[in-house]
Amino acid sequence: MSRITPLRSESLTGATHAKKRRTLLKAGGTLLLSVMTPHTAQAAKILAVRVWPAEDYTRVTLENDSELKTNHFTVKNPERLVVDIEGLELNPTLKELVAKIQSNDPYIRQVRVGQNKPNVVRLVFDLKEEINPQVFTLQPIGNYKHRLVFDLYPAQPTDPLAALIEKGEWQKEPAPQQVAPTTPNLNNTTGKPELRGDKPTEKPEKPEKTDTQLAEKSDKNREKSVSRLITIAIDPGHGGEDPGALGRNGSREKDVVLAIAKRLKAKIEQLPNMRVMLTRDGDYFVPLNVRVEKARAVQADLFMSVHADAFVNPSARGSSVFALSEKGASSTAARWLADKENAADLIGGVNIKTHDKQLASVLLDLSTTAQINDSLKLGKVVLNEISGINKLHKGAVEQAGFAVLKAPDIPSILIETAFISNPEEEARLTDSDYQDQMADAIVKGIKKYFSKNPPLAKSRMA
Repeated sequence: MSRITPLRSESLTGATHAKKRRTLLKAGGTLLLSVMTPHTAQAAKILAVRVWPAEDYTRVTLENDSELKTNHFTVKNPERLVVDIEGLELNPTLKELVAKIQSNDPYIRQVRVGQNKPNVVRLVFDLKEEINPQVFTLQPIGNYKHRLVFDLYPAQPTDPLAALIEKGEWQKEPAPQQVAPTTPNLNNTTGKPELRGDKPTEKPEKPEKTDTQLAEKSDKNREKSVSRLITIAIDPGHGGEDPGALGRNGSREKDVVLAIAKRLKAKIEQLPNMRVMLTRDGDYFVPLNVRVEKARAVQADLFMSVHADAFVNPSARGSSVFALSEKGASSTAARWLADKENAADLIGGVNIKTHDKQLASVLLDLSTTAQINDSLKLGKVVLNEISGINKLHKGAVEQAGFAVLKAPDIPSILIETAFISNPEEEARLTDSDYQDQMADAIVKGIKKYFSKNPPLAKSRMA
């Protein structure tokens, strides 16, 4: 018995080891199979497609659940942009892009979408003219997931000043006085019509300066003093991918401030010798530094950025005006607001590779005390006029490091027209009468500012 027991124990031990070896071999085989078998990655999913056409550029955005890799190139005769997107399968959402291209798009005629090969989707943009494309990705932020962005800029960008002159929607000079037709005086070399009842007379050999001639000379001197146009840059905040603040009833800041800006533009241009440049005139995004660059390109005399405020507490209300500060914010609330507004580029989407990272610091360094002082003067009179139509959130002009106010040579203010997060003020912001009242108040402030601070003479192209 003593010999049988050890043999049985040895037999059981051997069986156990054999079972373990079989288990290990199976596991090893499974592991080897998983390593050697190609792993099929799950294709990315397109969540939304958006198109933002504008004269400045057209943007196409594909929002997806993961970062995408692309390869793009242009083709001539006819002009086309071809984009291959890896790790993607064609789905109904992506096919919607075809229908989203509008006939009035300045740069895209149509787009074709197809599965070029497994896990590669090809987009072909048929273009209306030569473009300078920028293709880049944006990391998730706010309510957005990963975004793949195509910005289609014209190969020959439009000069803002040339575009402003071409539109010419302002009142260049007072309307001429109507006079009755008369027989033209051939000796009249002044180029001015004769007054009613005047008769042609021979030109005296030594003309004396009459009262009329003296008056004409006075008119010329007065005309010379106001001959140059005053240019005002109005900047409707946010736009395109960046909706700005949202109201409880669905109102979007970008829509409200564009409506107010357009009303403001129309009212200013009814005044003689004043014209307006809008940094955006439609629903598209303009980076903060580009807004400043546009104002400087047209040699603006004033820069006014129009916004609608928001806060977590819906009871917050009132209008505010802000100017730039070099030495820190005038209050915690002003600093918080500046940080929020300066984040617009992250939400709206800026191509980091082409964005001038040094611009903000350079402009801040160049900002002069005189510019900020002029901005405070402008802000004070505008805020005073706004107080006549709405309660003020703060009774004085506040200051903070707003990136959009960093034009070194242009008095610049940011106007928070009201709190869109307050249901009562949201209703007012979307009301055409209130928008008109706000625009009228700002115009009055502008006129009072220039009555005490006449614009300096500048060398202008137009």
